[in-house]
Amino acid sequence: MKLGIIIYSNDSETVWNAFRVGNYALQQGDSVRVFLLGKGVECESLDTVEFKIKEQMQSFVDNGGEILACGTCLKIRKKEASEICPLSTLKDLYTIVSESDKILTF
Repeated sequence: MKLGIIIYSNDSETVWNAFRVGNYALQQGDSVRVFLLGKGVECESLDTVEFKIKEQMQSFVDNGGEILACGTCLKIRKKEASEICPLSTLKDLYTIVSESDKILTF
């Protein structure tokens, strides 16, 4: 299955759970792509003692998942793309939506 995950939250627990689902889907042999939109582009700075988001994100990428970050949303927040979250566009979001069998939003 091709799974698309759109993360629009900057709540640590929500983002952590989104990546946990993505990691589980990868373990099941699914193809998974994540698009960070709006507040979701802040996810790399949301680690807490309980919710190790960067750890989940790195595991996700290491296991074949792809993360894309909205360039406009990064610019609004004066943030830059990173190695783990490259800059992308709404065209990339559209591609994820159109090519995925299922879409989850967080």
